[in-house]
Amino acid sequence: MNAIISYKKEIPFVKRFFGIVLVLLGITMFLITGSFMALIFIVIGLGLNVAEGSEINLPAKTFRTFNSLFGFKMGRWDSIPNFEYVSVFKTKESQMVRVVTAETTQKYDIILVNLFYNRNKHITFYKTNDIKKAFEVADHFKLALDIDILDATSKEKKWL
Repeated sequence: MNAIISYKKEIPFVKRFFGIVLVLLGITMFLITGSFMALIFIVIGLGLNVAEGSEINLPAKTFRTFNSLFGFKMGRWDSIPNFEYVSVFKTKESQMVRVVTAETTQKYDIILVNLFYNRNKHITFYKTNDIKKAFEVADHFKLALDIDILDATSKEKKWL
């Protein structure tokens, strides 16, 4: 039985594709020209292929948030606090886009799965835009940690 609960945000295909293309372009430029400027393409390409995630190791009673690059996870393990409940929360996330003299901020809905401890402290373990998937993750935490779920996706919060 796998006692590690792990969730990783998937990288969209287009972003992964451009990241790999930039890495290959950077390697090719470096081999042909020997220019260290090619390393910029490689670093940007690798950055586009980094995925965020989180894990809880139940037997060791540890958790971590990590960055994953091509399956290699990097993150520090910390002790699990005494989680009181899991919350599914709907909010807006914004992303700023800048081009030379213009900038715009795009906002979009996001659903967070947070584990709460010490009354009001929390750790965000999962982000998605699929409410069904968010509740599946919350239910997984409920069963594994024996805690309740708070549905905070609407104005009226309710315990499940």
